[in-house]
Amino acid sequence: MNKKQIFILFLSIACFVMGIGISSSFQSKQTVPIKMMTSIFPLKEFAHAVVGDWGEVELLLPPGAEIHAWQPKPSDLVKLSSADVFVYIGAELEPWADDILRSVKNPNLHVVEASKGLFLIGHEEEVEKHKNGIRDPHIWLDFTNDKKIIDRIAEVLSQIDPDRRAVFQENADIYKQKLDALDDVYRKVLDQCDQKTIVLGGHAAFGYLARRYNLSQISLYGLSPDSKPTPRQLIDVIDFIKEREIGAIFFEINVSSKLARVIAEETGAKTLVLNPGASLPRKQDHSGITFLSIMKKNLESLKNGLGCH
Repeated sequence: MNKKQIFILFLSIACFVMGIGISSSFQSKQTVPIKMMTSIFPLKEFAHAVVGDWGEVELLLPPGAEIHAWQPKPSDLVKLSSADVFVYIGAELEPWADDILRSVKNPNLHVVEASKGLFLIGHEEEVEKHKNGIRDPHIWLDFTNDKKIIDRIAEVLSQIDPDRRAVFQENADIYKQKLDALDDVYRKVLDQCDQKTIVLGGHAAFGYLARRYNLSQISLYGLSPDSKPTPRQLIDVIDFIKEREIGAIFFEINVSSKLARVIAEETGAKTLVLNPGASLPRKQDHSGITFLSIMKKNLESLKNGLGCH
């Protein structure tokens, strides 16, 4: 075999090996799932809807955790350090987020602060008390906000995997269509209500929903779930219900209904449950539960409590 033949043989082998390497590299790019973590349940559903079969989505907080007061364990930091994307609401809901993100040793982690750039409504009394104001973090209870968050998730995933930009955007559009359909049902139902005020025997979690559908919200206390109502606040809510002939008082699914029942006994109003959907109950079969199904049940409660035709 002469030198020319040896050179051609060597070149052929090299090209074959390089071809395997390129093919393997391309294949690994196609099959390695994007690892995503979210703080709350609705964000997990949004992320899963967009990434589809090309990623894995995990909740950082366990079911039943109290979001504001939750503290991460070392194992949580390890999980987050191996993730590609972390989606959370913002400091108003997760005050621990800045600390945990500073502790994560992952320069390639893409962080999506869902509330960034969105208009945050505030509770007037608490804004007056606090120099910087307290803003309502329950942004996911307005479907228009959800669509913006979903688009941001799609954009971040497209930065990680540009080849699948069209796939991610198509997935996002499909889920947004479901939100639009549910939004239409909400509007049609809540436009036909005798009452236009949601009275809550708890904290003011449904401000975005109320604003979206031209309703008002009255709560026993403000935005903090750790607050306790004063006797004056309790009397004011009872008087309001009697004067306006309010038929129902709502309480949150993961919060004690004791105060709501006290008010109901005093006023003759019935009690109904609403679910913000941020966290699933600790001891419950979670199969089949989705953010959309939670919001459909909320609409049934509102329809019943507000006297909608």
